[in-house]
Amino acid sequence: MTDQTATPRSFSASVPLKGRIAIPGDKSISHRSLMLSALAVGESRVTGLLEGHDVLATAAAMRAMGATIERQDDGEWVIDGVGVGGLLQPREALDMGNSGTSTRLLMGLVASHPITATFVGDASLSGRPMGRVIDPLSAMGADISASPGGRLPLMVRGLAPAIPLTYRLPMASAQVKSAVLLAGLNTPGITEVIEPVPTRDHSERMLRGFGADLTVETDTDGTRHIRIRGEAELKPQTIVVPGDPSSAAFFIVAALIVPGSDITIANVGLNPTRAGLVEVLQQMGGDIILQDAREVGGEPVADLRVRHSNLKGIEVDPAIVPSMVDEFPILFVAAAFAEGRTVTTGLDELRVKESDRIAVMAAGLKAIGARVEESEDGLVIDGTGGEPLPGGATVAGHLDHRICMSFAVAGLVSKTPVTIDDIAPVATSFPNFEELLAGLKDQHHEL
Repeated sequence: MTDQTATPRSFSASVPLKGRIAIPGDKSISHRSLMLSALAVGESRVTGLLEGHDVLATAAAMRAMGATIERQDDGEWVIDGVGVGGLLQPREALDMGNSGTSTRLLMGLVASHPITATFVGDASLSGRPMGRVIDPLSAMGADISASPGGRLPLMVRGLAPAIPLTYRLPMASAQVKSAVLLAGLNTPGITEVIEPVPTRDHSERMLRGFGADLTVETDTDGTRHIRIRGEAELKPQTIVVPGDPSSAAFFIVAALIVPGSDITIANVGLNPTRAGLVEVLQQMGGDIILQDAREVGGEPVADLRVRHSNLKGIEVDPAIVPSMVDEFPILFVAAAFAEGRTVTTGLDELRVKESDRIAVMAAGLKAIGARVEESEDGLVIDGTGGEPLPGGATVAGHLDHRICMSFAVAGLVSKTPVTIDDIAPVATSFPNFEELLAGLKDQHHEL
């Protein structure tokens, strides 16, 4: 059946890439900017919001609980919030679609408000267990009744005032951390999350940006103690959602490996918990310059100027894996064009992503002529020293958007076109990927 609906696409040797682009907004920050704007008193404005299904589910839920949220014709979103403690009883079940982030974070918000909300989702989301959030929120006093296995549909009956909690995360999860901190917003006293393994810190940064009293202390062993003082008053903000570093990654590598390229990617989020790829590519000799570095809504942001570079193979430090776990497929492509050998280890998690990204990338790179050895937890790649790859194969993308985009970039420096069996999955995270790529090629002809 899949063959009938597949959309194959070929990518071939490219002219130099030139010009300036803006990439889609960061999904994690988009969710949080809507939630916190809806809890501030007054009018917040958000530009650059990622308007995917998941983020729109968050917007719909906050509307259902009393916030006024409107999208202007110019793409700016205006949110008039209800204030912490001011969430209203939703009249209908909150439909989360496929968004685990929306579900877990909104359960935290509801848990400390005197309202009851029912959460429903699609078949995929309804198969995902919510127990990791149910446990701490129940300890704060929320009454949560879930379907068997701690799954959706589930109902949260909030308690106000809720009971402040000190909670040690049993697993690394930014969503569980965020759920507890958001519940703590309307809970008297101090709510504390103890995080033995650091995870992305967008919630902490944005809560502070909105005026919450939040502190972070780090022990000598790296354990983080995050404390929030409840009954907070959030102040409305103007937020420019930074471009998603995971989306920027494909254009960064394309410019580094396509000879003669010189591009600028505007407004890229460079949160240290997400920006490992830039550091690794710079270690390999990549010409990536941060311009106009600034802070927006508590997040570090810069414009990235990227020029074609002669990359050198390196041994990638496994300690950097958490900050670039989604970027390894495109790093493997960069390594295939570097001079010498690149060694990656500690990538066990890549085997359980949307596909087994180690095996799939190894097979695809071999098919287009790269020299690759697969190990249990990584790849060893001997690069071409900048020479084009033979190309000429059809690569299986395994319905994994990052695999598809990685091989699209590889095709730009191949002697014969690289075909991806189905490009359709790219729309899930980066609907205008091909359009932006075409624009960078067109700029060259205009110059």
